[in-house]
Amino acid sequence: MFKTLDREKLETELAKSLDPAWLENLSILLFDRIPSTNQMVWDSLEQGHNGLLVAIASEQTAGRGQWGRSWQSEQGGLYLSLGLPMEMVIQQGPHITLWSAWGIAESLRQQGIAVYLKWPNDLILEKKKLGGIKTETKVYQEKIIQSVIGVGINGSNAVPSTGINLETFLNQKKNFSIPSLETLAAITLQGLFLGYQRYQKGGIESILSAYLDYFFNLGQSVLVENCPGIITGITAQGELKVRLKSPGATTEIILPLGFIQLGYGQ
Repeated sequence: MFKTLDREKLETELAKSLDPAWLENLSILLFDRIPSTNQMVWDSLEQGHNGLLVAIASEQTAGRGQWGRSWQSEQGGLYLSLGLPMEMVIQQGPHITLWSAWGIAESLRQQGIAVYLKWPNDLILEKKKLGGIKTETKVYQEKIIQSVIGVGINGSNAVPSTGINLETFLNQKKNFSIPSLETLAAITLQGLFLGYQRYQKGGIESILSAYLDYFFNLGQSVLVENCPGIITGITAQGELKVRLKSPGATTEIILPLGFIQLGYGQ
C-alpha cells in the first residue's frame, strides 16, 4: 500500500490536489535513499535553485528531529521537505511550525482522518504519534528569507508503542482514502500551502484559533516544578500556556519550548 514513490503517479496526485499557481512553480526532487530531505533542499538552494522546491525520499538515514536528534527513517513512511522563500522578522519564526502543523492536520481531516496536534510539533492519531515537523530557516539582515519545512508521516513503516502508522489505521477503519505514498505526499503539500495561505491572509491569530481546535494537550494536567497545573493554550511564539494551582492562588505562566516534555495517551 505505502511503497516507494513513482514520479508519474506523484505528479498526477499533485495535479489533483494543488492549486495550479503552486504547482506551476514547484520543482520536485525524488530519491530512493538519502541522509536527509531537509539537507537535500538546503544543498539545492546553495547550488542556486530559486523558488518552491520539494524533496521526497523513500528512506532517510539521518533524518532531522527536534532538539538536534537524528534517526533512520525506514521505507514505508513519507519523508518530505518543502523549501519556501519568505520574508519575515526573526521573532515570527515559530509561526512557520504552527501554520504547517495546522495545515497538515486540516488536510488529513478533510480525508476523514482525525489528526490532532501535540505540543510542540507532533501529529497525533488515536492518541499516538503519526508524524512530526522540523522547521529550519535562513536569516539575512535580521529577517528570515528562506524556510525548509521537514515532515515525516508514518505510512506502513514500523513504529514504536507510542506511534501509529496510516496503513494499520486505514485497514482497521476500512477507509482507503489515502491509498498510496503519492496521495499522502499530495495531501501533505496541500496542507502546507493551506496553512501558509491562512497565515498570509489572517496572520498568527487566525492560525492560533484554528490550532486550538485540534490541540491534543488542551486541558492536560502537568506538573511544573512539583506544582500542579492545566494546559490552557499556546502563545504566538509556540510557548505553552499553563494555569498553576496552589493553595489559595491561581497563576498563569508561559513555558518555553523544551521546558517540559508531554507524553501520549492523554
